[in-house]
Amino acid sequence: MTSTSARSPSALSYEAVTKRFGRKVAVEPLTLTVMPGEFLGIVGPSGAGKSTLLRLTNRLIEPTAGRIRYGDIDVTRLRGSALRRWRASAAMIFQQFNLVPRLDVLTNVLIGTLERNQGIPTLFKQFSKEERARAILALDRLGMADVARQRADSLSGGQQQRVAIARALLQNPQLILADEPVASLDPHNSRAVMDALQQINEADRITIMCNLHTLDIAREYCHRLVGLNAGKLVFDGPPAALDRNALAAIYGDELSTVESSAVA
Repeated sequence: MTSTSARSPSALSYEAVTKRFGRKVAVEPLTLTVMPGEFLGIVGPSGAGKSTLLRLTNRLIEPTAGRIRYGDIDVTRLRGSALRRWRASAAMIFQQFNLVPRLDVLTNVLIGTLERNQGIPTLFKQFSKEERARAILALDRLGMADVARQRADSLSGGQQQRVAIARALLQNPQLILADEPVASLDPHNSRAVMDALQQINEADRITIMCNLHTLDIAREYCHRLVGLNAGKLVFDGPPAALDRNALAAIYGDELSTVESSAVA
């Protein structure tokens, strides 16, 4: 599989980015820079704007105001084929995996190539030998090559999420946007998925932005954390700086529901 390590990753910048849904402000004017190759964790209570921020990043939803830049690319102005290329470069990983249950694992991974290959009307495309080889290598990297011919819905949740990561890798991304990737997984599978993301971040220099609900995982895997509350950026710093005051700013009245290990 082609590595992204030869690329020159760029900084991702949010310049007073705002998102409103009617009268509700989901993201306040937010200014933030994500450094190349960084593993950034985003934490906060439900409804804080974490998922909205990721969806703004790859333009699944449109900002109400402000600008997003990746190096010299103005992401907020992209249209047509340029926008499709950006969405391939900013691969999304979802909490519920978003696999096609009735298709086998290999085909689900190969779907990642459709993000860059235009003019493909259906999933009945005959994938090339090179694409199939890359898909097998991606699965092997994630310890999943032995289930390549199994149906996706026959796998455990942790296995399905690793298949989703392999699919993202086939997009040749420069960013991976992981939206609560371990929220529905048990501790063992959560660690397997986070280990996989960490290895990709370190080996391929792919920038990762990851929404997380478990602070212990956020502290262990992320280089830097940002905290959102009601759409506002209220914390930005290293995991070691996430003290009681920072947690109170992020979680407010919900602080008592944060696991005891986070406030010890």
